[in-house]
Amino acid sequence: MSLDPSFLRRTVAVISIAVACLGALAIFTGFDVDKIERANPPSGRFVDVDGGRLHVVELGPTDAPPVVLLHGSSTNLGDMRLALGDRLAASYRVILIDRPGHGWSDRPNGRADASPAKQSKLIHQALERIGVVRPILVAHSWSGALAAAYALDYPRSVAGLVLLAPVTHPRPKSVAWYNSIIVALLTESARFGAAPIIGPMLARTFALPLGKFLIGLGVRSVFAPQQPPLDYLAQTGGELLLRPSEFVSNAQDLKAIWEFVEDEAPRYGSIETPTVILTGDADEVLSPEIQAKAMAAAVPRAKLIVLSGVGHMVQFAATERIVEIVAELSVATALPGGRTAQPGQQIGDSATGVGPMR
Repeated sequence: MSLDPSFLRRTVAVISIAVACLGALAIFTGFDVDKIERANPPSGRFVDVDGGRLHVVELGPTDAPPVVLLHGSSTNLGDMRLALGDRLAASYRVILIDRPGHGWSDRPNGRADASPAKQSKLIHQALERIGVVRPILVAHSWSGALAAAYALDYPRSVAGLVLLAPVTHPRPKSVAWYNSIIVALLTESARFGAAPIIGPMLARTFALPLGKFLIGLGVRSVFAPQQPPLDYLAQTGGELLLRPSEFVSNAQDLKAIWEFVEDEAPRYGSIETPTVILTGDADEVLSPEIQAKAMAAAVPRAKLIVLSGVGHMVQFAATERIVEIVAELSVATALPGGRTAQPGQQIGDSATGVGPMR
């Protein structure tokens, strides 16, 4: 059976147009990636870890108690710096780190580094190499699982945990949790962006132009019911997310997190680190009942704080409360004379009320 010549011509024309469109999108992406990177250059130093480097920014006096700020998904260290960095740097040595594959940090092991445990290992290496001993970890959203993994794997290397609207437990299996625009967008980007072949193709063609159109909507949605800071994306370098490599890394993180916390959650009872968990009762990105409240019930020395009318971006809505909590934990883990505990050194319960924290 012979094919209709007109059908063949139409097919070739359609394929040619599709290839030309993809090529044009790839060229646009390349030019815009260069523009985004020039507008948001590295602001810190690079620290060697196994297989690559992590981008680290340090603020405040180097001899002050250390506090490490860990950003969530779909962003970089600029988010936590804008919310808490300068405020905490008045009293602490603040360390901000781009998670592997985000901002200006390498992702040495590719897809394998989507695991919070793998990322905590690389971050632990970076902290050791810059001389950070027993920091307080302040972790938002996705990094809640990372901070928990850190406390489980390196219990003598962390003084306290402050978990802000954390991911800690598996999400519901039904689609009922699809209750916000940002959750739907993140879920779909993870589903397609993490695919071995489709993901890189989307990242190099459609992700950036479509992302530039949707990213403002996503920011407003994730901050709701609060408003984002003026020029949030410009102040945090948020558009770095739209670069192909970071888009794929973020998608892999979002896809991997749920299976990881399903395996990790049964271990939370072993966390002995003093822990404070903050969540907003208006959070439509992560359910406070399923995540923060379940974590508080599982961790022996955990204190739960539920903020009325606050959404997912707790670090912006409750900055001063978080600063107070860090101060309480810092006092609780300090030794006489203002010294901080060294790895392996036992600390008793403090009279400040930080632990036990029921």
